Order: sequence, then C-alpha cells, then structure tokens
Amino acid sequence: MRVRVITVSDRASAGEYEDRSGPLLAELLEPLGTVEGPLVVPDGPSELGAAVAQAVADGVDLLVTTGGTGVGPRDLTPDVVEPLLERSLPGVAEAIRAAGTVPTAALSRGVAGLIGTTFVVTLPGSPGGVRDGAAVLLPLAQHVNDQVRGHDH
Repeated sequence: MRVRVITVSDRASAGEYEDRSGPLLAELLEPLGTVEGPLVVPDGPSELGAAVAQAVADGVDLLVTTGGTGVGPRDLTPDVVEPLLERSLPGVAEAIRAAGTVPTAALSRGVAGLIGTTFVVTLPGSPGGVRDGAAVLLPLAQHVNDQVRGHDH
C-alpha cells in the first residue's frame, strides 16, 4: 500500500511549532507499506485542497491527515475534505472517535471516505489522537484497499 500523511497546522507550517503528530502517524502506519510524508500545510482550504487533490492524482491508496478537526476557528480540515469525498465512510470516523482515550476525543469532527480509490481519513492533531486513530486504521486499511479494487468480497 502507498500511504501519504499530511499535517494541517498553521504553526507547524510556519516553523513556529514542531510537528509531533505527523511523524508519529507516519511511523505508526509503516506496517501498511510505503509511507510518504508528513507533508505540512497550513490550516485553510486552498493548501489542503491542493494537497488532497495531488495525493489522489498520484494514486495514493491511503491518505491520512492530522490536525484541524476540532472546533477552533481555523480547524477546517473536515470542511475541506468532506465535500471532496465521493463515498462517505462515517463508521470509520465514528470508530476513531469511540477509540479516543480522552473526553475531548468527542470534539473531533473527523471524516472518512473515498475519493476514487483513495481512502481518506482525517485525524486529530494530537499524538494521542493519532495513536487512537492509527489503532483503528491499521486493521481496516488493507481491507478497504482490496474492496475498492473489486477484491476480497
């Protein structure tokens, strides 16, 4: 599987803050195959939208973002990604929220779905949220990848 990780953070993209969740997410997803990234983009629709479009154009099997899923004024990741999804997989986002180990996990507005054959998932920007999300994704990602290609029914 080809996996790409995108960190969505104004501060990390400006070099004001060390991206901790992106590298952790990339490491946690290594059992799935080749992991690219993390690519760090600022919060906001144009940069994230372009990065998602590029990942799909590049034929990435799994695209996972970290950051921007909360309720802050610049937390726009789900708002950018959800309209791009061709097929929503709400159970994945629900499972990730349910796997959260802190009460604030319920505030994540993360989404999941498919754009073509690319499985797209948005995770919170905290290392804990990334760990919880990766634990849900690891057993699902290959199955989703097989199914979207018409295998493993």
